[in-house]
Amino acid sequence: MNILLITQEDILAGSTYSVSYLAKGLSARGHKVIVAARPGSVLHQILEKEPITFIPFTIPTRFHWASVRTLVRLVRQHQIQVINAQSSKDRYITVLARWFYRIPVLLIHTRRQVSMSVGGFFQNLVYVKGTDKIVAVSEGVKRSLIENRVPAQHIAVVYNGTPTEKYTAINADVITELKAKFSIAVGDVVIGCISRRKKQEQLLQSLDLIGKPVKVILVGIQEDEELEKIRANLTLPHQIFYEGEKEGAYALNYYQIFTCTVLCSTIEGLSQGLLESMYLGTPVIATAAAGNIDLIKHNENGLLFEDNDIGMLSANIQTIINDPKLREKLISGGITTASDTFSIERTLTNYEKLYTELLTSHKN
Repeated sequence: MNILLITQEDILAGSTYSVSYLAKGLSARGHKVIVAARPGSVLHQILEKEPITFIPFTIPTRFHWASVRTLVRLVRQHQIQVINAQSSKDRYITVLARWFYRIPVLLIHTRRQVSMSVGGFFQNLVYVKGTDKIVAVSEGVKRSLIENRVPAQHIAVVYNGTPTEKYTAINADVITELKAKFSIAVGDVVIGCISRRKKQEQLLQSLDLIGKPVKVILVGIQEDEELEKIRANLTLPHQIFYEGEKEGAYALNYYQIFTCTVLCSTIEGLSQGLLESMYLGTPVIATAAAGNIDLIKHNENGLLFEDNDIGMLSANIQTIINDPKLREKLISGGITTASDTFSIERTLTNYEKLYTELLTSHKN
């Protein structure tokens, strides 16, 4: 198949890496993959050494007609059969190109986060009537779309996956350097989170309830006014470190120094961060919301807590610290989940199956 993956998202986040895994995986399976994204974007940097055709493509607005015409030329030049749009601006221009230029392509929109809104009647018309299918990366995302009046039959769930080869980036020397940087000694409790700003304040609010000083390492953010205020009011001498954004391969090394990973987000489609932690044998705690509940089965491969239930979050952290038998069970279950149930191979197979079925139905 000739497949165009298009996105205007330009952030160092799990969703960007998920698009790159999809592009590389489909290409490795023999498909012609074209990626259209912002020049110099994170995705561009990730793919620049891959055998994938990258088209620099910047869409200024959702109704940018020059971008619509550029897309039409791109489709015709590369004989594209499938367009899979990943973000807001490219969702609009792909539908406009199809409606006004009647390009004979299969059009799929992938939603990677919980849908807060589809913007009313017009936007719902664009997203539903303008596409052949909307892909949700978890049942949680699907539920949010249905709540916003997207018909269930128009949604296909294709879970994110994590590729085995990415974990070759783990570097023992980097792990040693990180342990020295944070003065981590045997017996220290190190709570980690690798994420953009997604309710990390709940983690800080739980710390004094744990009953002992811990180290907290937050990768992906810097301290802001809200987090500073919480830290200032903590009673126990916890140590909180803000690492800011780190390149994906380097960031993986942090999981090897964490006692557990905590994700307080309520908008996750299907978290790459949780998958990475599970694959690398670091137990996970996450909010019982959105795609987290697709990924985590409580007391089997991780622990869940209700949003804003700080007591339950602190109790989960204490359980992982104090119950070695359950900790080992969570580690084993997490590794199996990440390496098998949510492997990138399953993701690629499910995308191929969806593309093929829809293309076949179009021909008939």
